[in-house]
Amino acid sequence: MLPMLGQAIAMFAVTNIDDIVLLALFFGRAAGDPALERHIVIGQYAGFAAIIAVSVVGAFGLQFLPDDAIAYLGLVPIALGIRAAVQTWSARGDADDVAAPPALGAGAIAGITFANGGDNIGIYVPVFTAAGVGGMGVYVAVFLVLVAAWLVAGRWLAARPSIARALSRWGHVLLPVVLVSIGVAILVDGGAFGL
Repeated sequence: MLPMLGQAIAMFAVTNIDDIVLLALFFGRAAGDPALERHIVIGQYAGFAAIIAVSVVGAFGLQFLPDDAIAYLGLVPIALGIRAAVQTWSARGDADDVAAPPALGAGAIAGITFANGGDNIGIYVPVFTAAGVGGMGVYVAVFLVLVAAWLVAGRWLAARPSIARALSRWGHVLLPVVLVSIGVAILVDGGAFGL
C-alpha cells in the first residue's frame, strides 16, 4: 500500500506541475477576491474530476484486454515522455512565456484544467488498468486530496513570483523524465518484453 501511495503522489505531482503554475496565475489575478478564489477551487475540482472520470472509463474499457497485453500500455507514458522531450528540445530557444489566463469563471477554469489534462489521461488509463479496481480507488483518493494541496500551493505561489517562474522554467525538463520512468515501471511490473 505504501509504495502505491508514493507512486500516486509522484504521478500526480509530475503530471500536474504545469497546473500549479496556472493556479498561481489564476490566484494572482483573483487578488484575494473570495468569490473569484471560490471559482478557481470549483473549476479546478470539476476539471480534474472530468480527467479522472475519463481515465476510469478508459481503464475499464481496457479491462477487456488480455492480462499479458496490459503491461505494454507502459509504452503510452513512454511515448508521451518522448513527445514532451522532443517538444522541449524544439522549443529550447523560445522565451518561457506563459499565456495569460482567461476569465476566472469556474467553467473556464474547469475547461482549462480538462484541456490541460490530455497527458494525464494518457498516463492514468494504463496505470489505473494495471492497478485494478482497488488500486484505482487509492489513486483517485490520493489525487482528490492532492488537488486541494495543489490549490493551497497555487495560492501560496501567487504571492511568490520567483517560485512560479522557476516551476514554469524547469517543469518541462522534469516531465519527460518522469513520464518515461512511469512507463518503464509499468513495462517491468507487467513483465513486458520478458523484463
